[in-house]
Amino acid sequence: MGKMSTASVRRSYKDSLFRMIFKEKRELLSLYNAINGTSYQDPDELIVTTIEDVLYMGRKNDVSFLIEDVMNLYEHQSSSNPNMPLRGLLYIAMLYQGFIEQNNLDVYSGALLRLPSPKYLVFYNGAKEEPDRRELRLSDSFVKQENPPVLECRAVMLNINYGHNKELMEACRKLYEYSRFVETIRGYLGTGMKLEAAMDQAIEDCI
Repeated sequence: MGKMSTASVRRSYKDSLFRMIFKEKRELLSLYNAINGTSYQDPDELIVTTIEDVLYMGRKNDVSFLIEDVMNLYEHQSSSNPNMPLRGLLYIAMLYQGFIEQNNLDVYSGALLRLPSPKYLVFYNGAKEEPDRRELRLSDSFVKQENPPVLECRAVMLNINYGHNKELMEACRKLYEYSRFVETIRGYLGTGMKLEAAMDQAIEDCI
């Protein structure tokens, strides 16, 4: 296997750190509350549904969970990617498949199945300048446009680079700390410091 490029390593540490922080139910619930203006306190109200099984054709998503009949899909992205709605569609389809199997639902039933509503957020902290909030649509990819499109998947992209979405950062301390930590590492990388040394120095600074 060839060596990972420097850019790939830099992307992967941010992705891994984001997953590590928000894999914990308490921190994930805090992020959910900050985004939705809610005040849930019991982490057990949140049912994690993150796809990690190798049986899903090698696909993994960052964080997904059920709460109050909403299927939330949170993806972290270290580069600007207009194809996130397509990726989200594939993830959401797999999450629904798991929901149907776990609840023994029959898709051939004559009765209308009741499904959790999907909500898809992309947390962006790449180097390309992006607004605080932007909506990406699957239908923008279609060669032939229809109005309305037969199929749609919308991803709301939130810029979590340091200095963006200040109200969200104030409402979720862990997200702020993550954003500030990544910004500190970027500063050291900009001086020519190697990634490992930059991370060590950033840890000292942030502590």
